[in-house]
Amino acid sequence: MHRHGYQGRKFGRERDQRNALLRGLTTQLVEHGSIETTIQKAKEVVPVIERLVTKAKKGDLHNRRQIVSALLTVQAAHKLVDEIAPRYTDRNSGHVRLERTRLRRGDNAQLASVSFIDVTKKPAPATAAVKETA
Repeated sequence: MHRHGYQGRKFGRERDQRNALLRGLTTQLVEHGSIETTIQKAKEVVPVIERLVTKAKKGDLHNRRQIVSALLTVQAAHKLVDEIAPRYTDRNSGHVRLERTRLRRGDNAQLASVSFIDVTKKPAPATAAVKETA
């Protein structure tokens, strides 16, 4: 059997179960700011959450409704749009970080942590000094 044209990981699940798994992981990431899961699941979650943050940065009604439909809870969707997305207005991508953490004790699976990167807004000191002198 060939592997051409098969994209993404199946995780031994049907399509609806796979989608529910990704929706659950993205919702938990938005609610808690960081999750720890297997490296394969983490690699599948990163593009999903990147697309959602990009939609949340636009923040209009259509994108907000798409985010609500992509996540499991409305509260998580509002948190993504109102609290998380405004931190990344100056970025086009790279909103989350994936780090390998440890090997799971039971089956020795590689675990990874997915978390939002911390961006601190720094005001431009040159413009502030110009306004004070003027």
